[in-house]
Amino acid sequence: MADILDLAATNLLSPVILSFVLGLAAALGRSDLSVPEAAAKALSIYLLFAIGFKGGAAVAANGLDGTLVATLVAGFVLSAILPFIAFLLLQVLTNLSRVDAAAVAGHYGSISIVTFVAASSVLEGRAISSEGYMVAVAAVMEAPAILSALWLVSTGGSGRRMDSELMREILLNGSIVLLVGSFFIGAITGDDGLEAISSFIVAPFTGVLCLFLLDMGLVAGRGLRESRGVLNMGAVAFGIAMPIIGSFIGLGAALIVGLSPGGVALLMVLSASASYIAVPAAMRVALPEANPSVYLTLSLGVTFPFNLTIGIPLYVAVSQAVTGG
Repeated sequence: MADILDLAATNLLSPVILSFVLGLAAALGRSDLSVPEAAAKALSIYLLFAIGFKGGAAVAANGLDGTLVATLVAGFVLSAILPFIAFLLLQVLTNLSRVDAAAVAGHYGSISIVTFVAASSVLEGRAISSEGYMVAVAAVMEAPAILSALWLVSTGGSGRRMDSELMREILLNGSIVLLVGSFFIGAITGDDGLEAISSFIVAPFTGVLCLFLLDMGLVAGRGLRESRGVLNMGAVAFGIAMPIIGSFIGLGAALIVGLSPGGVALLMVLSASASYIAVPAAMRVALPEANPSVYLTLSLGVTFPFNLTIGIPLYVAVSQAVTGG
């Protein structure tokens, strides 16, 4: 317990987390501070490209093996089944409609790449190594949850059915294309490619992440302000309980696969996080009748801050305790 509290305190006092807190406080205080939409999009593009490229370069350096394939399969399965667990929990804790509950559930099977990056930074700060291909696992976990959410709606006799146009929208989502594409560029060019652009994607990375999280704090704060009366205590409880449940399911999968302590922590983080980029974009197309103030506020306004402040230290501490790392 002391290790968890120590890691949580260190994490809370990092520039990355404090940038998010600044944005959150500014939004809740109704400040006029804002990040221009074009700048926020540019920050997002930079982060996705840098993350994917570095992950691909790491795979090129380490080579392919059976553990990589097994981890990719585990990530796919986790993303597909977690929405069903989330949906059942939502039915117990809330009175959301089937469409809203399915939309929320889809977010909790997919992943938050920024939570993944924040966890990676924590691991680096504590000199805990992890498998470089975990970014590929993150990419694999984007889409299956969306398909599971749509299945949950279609079995209830409403909502949009699966078709080729919808599949195209999901698989060609900009964040997925950029993450996967940059991963392959990194894998093809390897260490030489990484060295050639390291001054662009390595040194400035943390500073760009701080600005991105400042914007995320502003967005989360505005969402919390605007969602008053929409989310009850049961929904908020779900936003905290589901990441913990997901993380322990991810822990089991990571132990079966045989990941390193850092890899275990990252798969726990991926299983605990909730999407607020790829899945909301897909839900706007696939389930326009679902309420964005419910699914976006839960994922970004409740689960995201929880994971940044408490979740990541918890997952890292548990992974070390279980693996002895």
